[in-house]
Amino acid sequence: MELAFLQLAATAYLVSALAFGAHVLWSVERAASAGPLLLGLGFLVHGLSIAWRTVDSGLVTVVGFAEGLSFFAWLVAGAWLVAQRRYSLSVIGAVVSPLAFALTLAAVILFTGARAVPAELMGPWLPVHVSLAFLGNAVFALAFAVSVIYLVQENALKSHRAGSVLNRLPSLEQLDRVNFTCLAWGFPLLTLGIMTGGLWASAYSGQFWSGEPREIFSIVLWVLYAGLLQLRFTRGLRGRRASLATMLGFAILVLAYLAVNVLPVAGRHGGGVLS
Repeated sequence: MELAFLQLAATAYLVSALAFGAHVLWSVERAASAGPLLLGLGFLVHGLSIAWRTVDSGLVTVVGFAEGLSFFAWLVAGAWLVAQRRYSLSVIGAVVSPLAFALTLAAVILFTGARAVPAELMGPWLPVHVSLAFLGNAVFALAFAVSVIYLVQENALKSHRAGSVLNRLPSLEQLDRVNFTCLAWGFPLLTLGIMTGGLWASAYSGQFWSGEPREIFSIVLWVLYAGLLQLRFTRGLRGRRASLATMLGFAILVLAYLAVNVLPVAGRHGGGVLS
């Protein structure tokens, strides 16, 4: 049933992406409400898939690469749903829904079923660490989506060829403000993810820091996002440059995650042991 729910979620995300595209690109008004509805439906069905796996494994965690992709996609969709209720940025779903579909499709292709967590890695900090780390990544993914729409809006304004598309896009000021809000939430979640990961490591190995590639990548990302926030606070970094920097940070995040899970990297996070 876990795989069936996952497949249904991927289908809902795909149809949602098509609906968002029809609304934004071709002014299909009926699709304006269908996109968010289908994305929300995908989120609910996807949640059932994750709940099924949680019951099988007995713990909310991520053991393999496919599980990580699935959990990440679900949180990205959930982050958009929360942001949509507060900021009414439906058009961001035009980026979020294809991203959620791509991640979920990859999870379906790589699906292996629920796997037990190695006994030596079990502990109360594990689900907390995994949830915080992936939630922080999901919020950064939302910031990436906002940045993409910002650049589309800016280019449309500069080219004077926007037409009716421009009327369906938020203002640059609003997009920049939401981008900053996402970074301001994502950074403490990333920080807490790193800290709880260290506490978990200390509990089972006695070492807070072991120098694994995943840990090094996490620190690099922490420094990058800390620097981005610092520039926004003290140097007034905003607009196009802030959006490009946000997109760069997310690209590094994705590459680091893929490298750790695809390459034969030793350690707790390497080779899909714990993603």
